[in-house]
Amino acid sequence: MKKVSKAPTEVLLHLVCVALLTALQVVLSRFLSIQLWNLKIGFSFVPVIIAARLFGPLSSVAVYAMGDLIGTFLFPTGPFFPGFTLTAAVSGLIYGVFLGKKFSAVRVVGAAVLNQLICSLLMNSFWIAYTSGTTFTAMLSVRWPQSLGMCIVQIVFMMVGLEPICNAVKKILKKTMK
Repeated sequence: MKKVSKAPTEVLLHLVCVALLTALQVVLSRFLSIQLWNLKIGFSFVPVIIAARLFGPLSSVAVYAMGDLIGTFLFPTGPFFPGFTLTAAVSGLIYGVFLGKKFSAVRVVGAAVLNQLICSLLMNSFWIAYTSGTTFTAMLSVRWPQSLGMCIVQIVFMMVGLEPICNAVKKILKKTMK
């Protein structure tokens, strides 16, 4: 008897998980976060780090970039600007590279610090300054406390909650594959 390959089922399950995580990212970003003119505080990073941990960099980039695009077009908070989508993709890549293979405190801190420094503080501050006509240094002076606070929140969440959530998702995926 010929053994049936599970590869197509695994690929489909992977795509379904990425789609669900993208939808969750949109909901967390657009409806369950605090968004002011130049500050955004929320947990939209959670589906991205789950995708990064379970599936690697390409999936985490897809979840954040597609989530940003879908959220922007379905639930706009202003005009579309591709710089923010680029930032989302870079953020997903950072998470994917740091969390995709091995999990350690050093990788968690590295992912959170680089993400907040490069993406939130530098890139998003630049895009906000560019689109609003304010100075980049003014944006940095207002946004650094948010980046520091979110860095701490991300580190704590990743150290405490990421592995239990990912283990639960893996169990569900295994049961689905049977």
